[in-house]
Amino acid sequence: MNLELSRLKRLYGADADKEKARLESLAAFFAARFGREPERLYRAPGRVEIGGNHTDHQHGCVLAASVTLDAAAAVRRREDSMIRLESEGYSFCEVDLADTALRDEEKGTTIGLIRGMAARFAGLGADYAKGGLDIYVTSRVPSGSGLSSSAAFEVLLGQILNAEYGCGADAETVAKAGQFAENVYFGKPSGLLDQIASAEGGLVAVDFGDPANPLIRRLDIDFERFGHELYIIDSGAGHENLTAEYAAIPGDCRKISRFFGADYLRDVDEDAFMEAIPKLRELAGDRAVLRAMHFFAENRRAQAQARALERGDFEAFLELVKESGRSSALYLQNVIPAGATAHQEMMLTLAVCEKALGGTGAVRVHGGGFGGTALAVVPKEKSAAFVGTVERSLGTGCVRRLSICPEGGALIGGKEE
Repeated sequence: MNLELSRLKRLYGADADKEKARLESLAAFFAARFGREPERLYRAPGRVEIGGNHTDHQHGCVLAASVTLDAAAAVRRREDSMIRLESEGYSFCEVDLADTALRDEEKGTTIGLIRGMAARFAGLGADYAKGGLDIYVTSRVPSGSGLSSSAAFEVLLGQILNAEYGCGADAETVAKAGQFAENVYFGKPSGLLDQIASAEGGLVAVDFGDPANPLIRRLDIDFERFGHELYIIDSGAGHENLTAEYAAIPGDCRKISRFFGADYLRDVDEDAFMEAIPKLRELAGDRAVLRAMHFFAENRRAQAQARALERGDFEAFLELVKESGRSSALYLQNVIPAGATAHQEMMLTLAVCEKALGGTGAVRVHGGGFGGTALAVVPKEKSAAFVGTVERSLGTGCVRRLSICPEGGALIGGKEE
């Protein structure tokens, strides 16, 4: 398999040799599973949310980045119209590309996602009469980590269909195909942020004011240039049984926006909101008002974070990250599940990280919150001490360093001629 080391160094930095070996092993896994060599290798990265906590579903602004942890696939064309896909550690899947009709019984399944992606790319010009695909997938994006393993899989599959069938779709179109498959065929309501970050690659500022046509701006910035590193810290609390907590956030926002005849807080005038707080407290309750206050400030913060990075003011950026963390904890209230007392893993994680940082860097809840991971920006000279302190308190292996990846989902290698 032809893998250019120069490109791997661009994607994975110092880990290029290790990643080359992983990708070569992926080709061997494919051959063992399907009895023939793969023709091409593809990859799609996980993503991290840098700024804009719970702003995307209110048509707000977000700062996000793809990371070097990725999902990768070995692929070979078939003569019939079948996709046969196996993802390491998961069940084998078969989907006939000649039948892309929505099936309710497939919602919540990998087969549903595959069929949904195939349906969308059929609409983009994919001719499945030309044959199907054998695909073997491995992923280094941890499930439940807040790095969006599902979006990485969707973008990976989208890039495969896009390239193998010559659809010519750009990164945004691939991202929207992933959202379509997740919303309609998998049956999970979700925004477009995760797929955009994975498909576009690098650090991106996204404005969802028009969610059908989001404004995407690439920022050619790496935190290491400013002497800092990016980490996620596993709080030890999963996302199980938190569906009601997550649903309550857009639900509370909707109570406020509908008072003003709008569907989303982005379309509400903040001054009018402030004037109406006494009425809104009676109508929607204090928590809904506080969550709306978080949105208005966080939406501005995400934009200010991007501007600070662009002008090279990393200290201002760090202060904005700290403000975001305080707002999420106090106003958005997505750190401690309602009524929890004995188990407050995320709040404890944030407290331990703040102690370890000692007033430097920044830490905040990452993504949906309540469980999952925290995000920390750590000075390089404090990284070893930070990891040691946090892992002594919260458990060995709970801290994972991330690096921003400059590329999104793409073909990465082909069969040597």
